Amino acid sequence: MTKRSRYGVPFKRKKLLRLAVAVIAAGGLVWAVFSVRTFQSRANRERSETVGYWQTGDYAEAFRSSGVQLQKAPMDYFFLTVYGYSAYQLAFSQINSSETMRYIDECIFALRKAALTQEGIKDGRVYYVLGKAYYFKGAEYADLCVEYLEKAKAFAWEANDSAEYLGLSYARLGDYRASVAAFAEALNTAGDHPPGTLLLAIARSYVELGEDAIAESYLVRCLETSRDVDTAVEARLMLGRILRERDDYDRAEQQYLAIIAEVGETAAARHELGELYLAQGDVARARSEWRKANRIDPAFAPSIARINERFP
Repeated sequence: MTKRSRYGVPFKRKKLLRLAVAVIAAGGLVWAVFSVRTFQSRANRERSETVGYWQTGDYAEAFRSSGVQLQKAPMDYFFLTVYGYSAYQLAFSQINSSETMRYIDECIFALRKAALTQEGIKDGRVYYVLGKAYYFKGAEYADLCVEYLEKAKAFAWEANDSAEYLGLSYARLGDYRASVAAFAEALNTAGDHPPGTLLLAIARSYVELGEDAIAESYLVRCLETSRDVDTAVEARLMLGRILRERDDYDRAEQQYLAIIAEVGETAAARHELGELYLAQGDVARARSEWRKANRIDPAFAPSIARINERFP
């Protein structure tokens, strides 16, 4: 999360009062007062220790400590949120994907329960982390990502990446207009130097909308500003396809050759060169490029399909 939050929750006065009444009936006023103070002190100490783990970045201990307390009080909002937030943090320090998903599932389980409590039902932070957790569950959970991130907005909680994740999730749902609107908001948040991944995602949504000219402008901007090699490769591949479909063959070829010059031989660049030459009617040259792609990556399915295809 990009905003530091306070996690302390005052102990319920009514709960303490009910406990005091029960103990008075059992053994007298002095014992009742002592028991209430001891119980309150223990509750505050447990919360303080858990917060300490969180604030020092010891998410494993925060996760463990809050989990122990949830065994005693399964619907305690404070410990549910710490447990969920810690699980989210731990998910991305795991080596294998199954462990990552295990922590993501623990995060979702805890925070959905937290959202049912009196404190959590209007807490935008809970919905924000839930939304991001569902994003990392995969494309089939895009609707839940959107639902919870929109709830976070409704309760006036937005982090710097909220709009970008909304845009990506709307795109997964095929709602590219909503995707573009969310990305526009993300651009405003990013300022003068938006990340290349954001510009690439915006371009992809415009391509899906059939607005290639706008997509091209974002791809050019992406290539001018992004220092990430993978992002640049994706941008050049997408720009090359737009130019090819416009019959701007020379500029399309420049994009694919630039990929090879910058990062070396790639199956995708060679395959797209084949598609470019096929569009110009040069089947022999196209097949040559697809065979090159196949030698680079024998499992590259698009080139395998083209090699086995018959052309007039």
